Amino acid sequence: MSFNAENEYKSIPKEKFNFVNKGARLTDTTLQTKPTGYFKDAMSRFVKNKGSVVCFVIIVLLILYALLAPIFSPYTVSSRDSFYAYAAPRNNLFAKTGFWDGTRKMEISRATYEYLSAIPGAIKKFYGTKDHLVANRPVTYYYVKVDSYEKVGWVKLLLSKEEYDEARAWESKEGVKLFYPVIDSSKIKNSAYANDMNAWFLTDDRGIPQKNAAGELQNIFLKDASSQDGYAYYQTRMNGNQYECRILYKEWYRYKNGRYASFLFGAETSGYDIFTRLAYGARLSLVLSICVAAINLFLGVVIGALEGYYGGRFDLIFERIKDILYDVPEMLIFALFQLYLATKVGPIPSMFFAFIFYGWIGTSSTVRAQFYRFKGQDYVNASRTLGAKDSRLIFRHILPNAVGFIITASVLSIPSVIFSEANLTYLGIVNLEGDKITSVGTMLNAARSTLQSYPHCIFFPAAFISILLICFNEFGNGLRDAFNPSLRGAEND
Repeated sequence: MSFNAENEYKSIPKEKFNFVNKGARLTDTTLQTKPTGYFKDAMSRFVKNKGSVVCFVIIVLLILYALLAPIFSPYTVSSRDSFYAYAAPRNNLFAKTGFWDGTRKMEISRATYEYLSAIPGAIKKFYGTKDHLVANRPVTYYYVKVDSYEKVGWVKLLLSKEEYDEARAWESKEGVKLFYPVIDSSKIKNSAYANDMNAWFLTDDRGIPQKNAAGELQNIFLKDASSQDGYAYYQTRMNGNQYECRILYKEWYRYKNGRYASFLFGAETSGYDIFTRLAYGARLSLVLSICVAAINLFLGVVIGALEGYYGGRFDLIFERIKDILYDVPEMLIFALFQLYLATKVGPIPSMFFAFIFYGWIGTSSTVRAQFYRFKGQDYVNASRTLGAKDSRLIFRHILPNAVGFIITASVLSIPSVIFSEANLTYLGIVNLEGDKITSVGTMLNAARSTLQSYPHCIFFPAAFISILLICFNEFGNGLRDAFNPSLRGAEND
């Protein structure tokens, strides 16, 4: 039996049929949501990339460190103390934990062990001994934990009479001991200890302490019958106008600075505070890279826009100029600028001009390609037909289509400049070493010879620049994916 639709519909009562919008005027309904702009849409895609967001937060934290660390640090960029050179990182909050407390585990000889044992607080912990074969004979080595601040011990200082009297008055007021008996140099048998104020004990020619029958060290202090304990506490120089004293440097540092020495990231080869110097170096890298990126962005956009829009001979001339500049080796450009320009304007302005010399090429090529892509579109031709000027066509119709590429290129150029600056200063092509200025690359260069002995000197600068570069690249890739979804996951050439 076949189905007859017409008969079926006729069987439905008319009252069940209702007219829709009978007599009403049909119009488009109003959108209930707010319109989404280009940047808002891009940011909504960016925040979904968790890795890029985390990297952005890390970049902000690193920038805050560069800006705020020198403000809260008790040291300045020029604060240097050669007695605390290579001091290990120490945080007073971890002073008794065995971690981050300024100590280092060491394997030392017997002579060194005896030497450090004579300095109060130098050896924090003794782990034991172990014999090694050296030249086919057993040699005993001592495994200890050494405090890199306490092992400074006593030092020799030359003071005026006024300075000596002031220090003595402070010593009495605070109830601490600054001055100790000076050493009789005529009793020093090992030439290695000739000017060492910590070698206050009698040794043989090899530097091994000669103890008495009770197993105690025998001092070699200079005698002075007029002193209360029979020892001399200073020797006069320059007709009595200068005092040569033996001073416990830990307390002397507190006397001069109002606190004990403590370097959060440790001290480097010259005794500078790494925490503060690294912040100043980071400032230089960030300011230089941002300024270079901004200027290169401006030049690249202007030149690329003119090339892509007008084309012809103007485009041909600039393309040949870019080909010539691009083929010049980067290192050669920086070397020439440092040789001939740095002597007149300084190393930093010279490096700044070298970065701008060729840094705009990549951005201009990107903008040029975008203009060639969009300048023939129908909406551009329609605006031109309606009488739009070239400036309006460039800045209102074509350039906005290249914003995503421009933002991505400018952000990714920042880590490129930072890496180049660190590379140049690390290789010594640009010298930024000084009391008033430094850079991350300069710190790496100064610490490269101490990698095995004092790894903290190179660890913190290397960790900073590595984290910064990784985060900037990941952040730039996130922006690229947000502004140009079609390039998601692709490498930015």
